[in-house]
Amino acid sequence: MEKRRVGKTQLEIDVLGLGGAPLGGNFADLDYAQGVEIVSTALDAGMSYFDTAPWYGFGRSERLVGDQLRGKNFILSSKVGRLLAPGAVNKPMDFGMIDPLPFHPVYDYSYDGVMRAFEDGLQRLGLDRIDILLAHDIGTFQHGDDNAKHFKDLQDGGYKAMNELRAEGRVQAIGLGVNENQVCLDALGIGLWDVFLLAGRYTLLEQTPLDALFPACEIAGTTIICGGPFNSGVLVGRGMWNYDTAPETIVKKVRALNEVADEFGVPVPAAALQFPLGHNIVSSVIPGPRSKIELEEILAWQSFEVPAAFWAALQSKNLIHEDAPVPCTSL
Repeated sequence: MEKRRVGKTQLEIDVLGLGGAPLGGNFADLDYAQGVEIVSTALDAGMSYFDTAPWYGFGRSERLVGDQLRGKNFILSSKVGRLLAPGAVNKPMDFGMIDPLPFHPVYDYSYDGVMRAFEDGLQRLGLDRIDILLAHDIGTFQHGDDNAKHFKDLQDGGYKAMNELRAEGRVQAIGLGVNENQVCLDALGIGLWDVFLLAGRYTLLEQTPLDALFPACEIAGTTIICGGPFNSGVLVGRGMWNYDTAPETIVKKVRALNEVADEFGVPVPAAALQFPLGHNIVSSVIPGPRSKIELEEILAWQSFEVPAAFWAALQSKNLIHEDAPVPCTSL
């Protein structure tokens, strides 16, 4: 499988990785055996880059991912910014979690909080390393007015901890794992970051990072991992967008994308997976399949040959940004 470099580091990751949110029951109803089947299928297909976080099932995804990767050849990204405290939440679906472990998250982006989250994560994973460490869900999208405090904690302490872990060789790359452009721009002002895992913002449906974030990242030498390439499911025929019901404006645009795709015989999910990789700042795209069947579909979509004329048609109809680079494909 093709690999690309992460930032200016020597680390290379697969252009198609596996997002681990569903493995923790994050908006996905699957048991341990089904999760194992997904990871095993990925490994059998030659995939080696996996992403997880304490947030996903409050430790459930980490335990499963660690069990399956132990002793294997892998690159792993995981996250800090939340500690897991004993005690189950009353309504887990308020957090989007189905059958999580009996913990609840506590935000902590301080120096000590980040160091503890890193060590706790290794324990839950049962692994001796995390390759890419990301500060998770910093930003106003998650925290609203409270973000000023959390960002100050990251600036004053959390970044120092992450930078030390990188300098000591305990992780190979550091960054953010977020859903918004602005906090990435803000973060570029407080430190040197290798990569931003940006979910849902650079997709077939939306290319807002082209205006300011990507140019700033190119100057800084920071690359992008695209999470949520299907925009929470709306690009694979489900009604969810940005973790909520898709508004009519989004539904209308998806309908227009489908009409062009039908003309060229292109599955929209195939285009959605491949589109972000047209930009050289993108290191990887990491969908989160909820079953072995979904992963097999993803692998087929990733290898589907999308004609160049399809991308040209999207640009001519203003369905993708006029400056968006597209994958190099045949006519």
